[in-house]
Amino acid sequence: MGSFYKYRWIFVAPIGVFYLIAVGTMATASPAKRAAPPGWVDTARLTNAVREPGQWFTAGRDFGQTYYSPLHEVNATDVTHLGFAWQYKLGMRRGLEATPIVVDGVMYTSGPWGYVYALDAATGRLLWKFDPHVPGGYGKYACCDVVNRGVAVWKGRVYVVSLNGFLYALDARTGRVIWRVQSLPRHVPGAHYYAGGAPIIAGNVVVIGFGGSDFKGVRGSVSAYSLAGGKLRWRFYTVPRNPKLGPQDQAHLREAVKTWPSDYDWAIGGGAGVWDGLAYDPKLHLVYFGTANALPYHGSMNPKKYGDELYAASIIAVHADTGKMAWYYQEVPAEGFDYDACNPLVLARLKVDGHPRRVIMQASKDGFLYVLDRSTGQLLSGRRFMYVNWTKGLNPKTHEPIQRPSIDWTEHPVLVWPGALGGHSWQPMSFDPKTGVVYIPVIDSPTVYASTVHSPAGGVKVDFQATYFFPKDYLPKELESLYGPLPPLRDLARGGPAPVARGLIEAVKPMTGKVVWRRQTATYWDGGILSTGGNLVFQGDADGYLNVYAADTGKFLKRIDVGTSIMAAPMTYRVGGVQYVSVMAGYGGAMISMPFPKTSAAYRFGNADRIVTFRLGGGRTPKPAPFRPGPLPALPARAGTAQQVVHGEVLYNGYCSRCHVFGRGELPDLRRSSAALSPAIYAIVLHGALQSKGMGRFNNELTRADVQDIQAYLVQQAWKMQSAHRARAHKAHRNTP
Repeated sequence: MGSFYKYRWIFVAPIGVFYLIAVGTMATASPAKRAAPPGWVDTARLTNAVREPGQWFTAGRDFGQTYYSPLHEVNATDVTHLGFAWQYKLGMRRGLEATPIVVDGVMYTSGPWGYVYALDAATGRLLWKFDPHVPGGYGKYACCDVVNRGVAVWKGRVYVVSLNGFLYALDARTGRVIWRVQSLPRHVPGAHYYAGGAPIIAGNVVVIGFGGSDFKGVRGSVSAYSLAGGKLRWRFYTVPRNPKLGPQDQAHLREAVKTWPSDYDWAIGGGAGVWDGLAYDPKLHLVYFGTANALPYHGSMNPKKYGDELYAASIIAVHADTGKMAWYYQEVPAEGFDYDACNPLVLARLKVDGHPRRVIMQASKDGFLYVLDRSTGQLLSGRRFMYVNWTKGLNPKTHEPIQRPSIDWTEHPVLVWPGALGGHSWQPMSFDPKTGVVYIPVIDSPTVYASTVHSPAGGVKVDFQATYFFPKDYLPKELESLYGPLPPLRDLARGGPAPVARGLIEAVKPMTGKVVWRRQTATYWDGGILSTGGNLVFQGDADGYLNVYAADTGKFLKRIDVGTSIMAAPMTYRVGGVQYVSVMAGYGGAMISMPFPKTSAAYRFGNADRIVTFRLGGGRTPKPAPFRPGPLPALPARAGTAQQVVHGEVLYNGYCSRCHVFGRGELPDLRRSSAALSPAIYAIVLHGALQSKGMGRFNNELTRADVQDIQAYLVQQAWKMQSAHRARAHKAHRNTP
């Protein structure tokens, strides 16, 4: 369940239901390095990562976050012999989004809530594990699961942020806590901040942001702390504070406040959090990050009405020593579609007009691949990498998006590409410096945006923000009482491609936008990408396969049946002369609010979190036991009036369905829960009886009467489910010879 700021509109999209509302093997190249302490990475070593191809020093391997490795022992010729080497079971069933780091034969990685694991990278033997002891139920504040996107390893320490915002420095040898500091600001009581991004090291500081831009009270910022003791060095705010409090507290905000609506309710906070995607250039000494959506979404991209809303949906560079802004580039002024710019940033050198330039690249949620000069923020290229209809394109002089008035969903339902998940989300893309090609995991799917102001729910406090449906369930009949009748999907799709949800890998030349090759993947929510010097591209998928393509042509070369759905990007390293490929496997993230696809490994085998590692000559990958749903519970008598059931449906959609979907999903289907259908529901929802298992308490958001109405709706839906189940069983029995 989750508590959302009260919105009076809703999206509907054709892609599923979603409510957006320690000492190991020290195998290195030289005796001197074998004597180095565990987890020893410094500036000299990181900037010369090309000299140590067997290491994987950062989330993206190098300071450029390229997700490219020069290793080539596994290549297009012998990859068919890649097989299972080892696995480590985390003992959880939540989303895994981190890419492990490997330094001198030791693997460091993070799991849900901010757990950290150190493993022998050759065998998978656990060296130590760190538990951040996040209070039970804190996950209700996270919009997109309790995921963590990785650690930073630096000079014998491992840095990680927990879901509840504590930044930890751990001893890389033992996992002992050296220091911890709370990184979440608390300027508004009750603001729903949470953290899960990977920190980065920037000179003498460690830098981290946070999420929460979909919740009331959140004002985006990025913070830097001293490596030695965790002292706050600077905090950069991404949006202004309430002008009634006096002059802006930071210089860059004095002009920004003029770009926000004059009647903006500053109690909302502004949004524009930085939930991931940090990068650092050690030569320019600049920290780079993207910012999330402004809060709330407003549907219209009319700057005259809303202003540009600096610095939401922007890429920003700040000086690592002071936190002062160096430059910014706003991708979507007056953004109204949830087009965050927090996607991974890649630092590289490209030829521009025949001359080498230091650039920073991002395949954004808005469907454009941006290439900027990373010294100045100058736009060098902005090319579409997928079908886009929210804008006519970028103005060749101002580089701002050209408005398309017909996309204003506050006036009428609109089918928009890319959808609210974005054309590219947090899943890392990869850049091959030899070929100059980026490999992008594309989400080729639209969203139908529709305001509830003109619907039957227009007079109801709708506590959710967004809903998506598969095409066949575009608007289920039982939801029309909430949303009203919407146009047929085929009518909304006129003039554009078929509104289907699919995933792609695209190999793109960043300066020209030329697509070198394109391949469709299993689903629209597959994993990040690794490319290697062996002319290979690796990507895991929701169906539970690790897929391998030829980097130059896109030819499909190999797939390994892992048996666990994959979202994270694979990585590769070398220990003892052996090249390994490893990936964290576990489904979830933003998909926590959707049932598992029936083709997915999560549906077939459950969602048991694992780190799975491969090598040439390896064996067959073991899979979890097939998932067996338990028996249907005994149902109570139908309870509640029709009005209570309708109200319970609104509340369920607003507070519960973001985590508890109907169907086989990451968290329990409450139609099958004996506790949810019994009086125990009051102790669970209002008093936190299951906080130790991650279920938050909602006594500040819901009353006992509200919970009674939610249960009335659940009982009704449970009876419908059981009736359908019995009808299928009866039909199967009749058809049995």
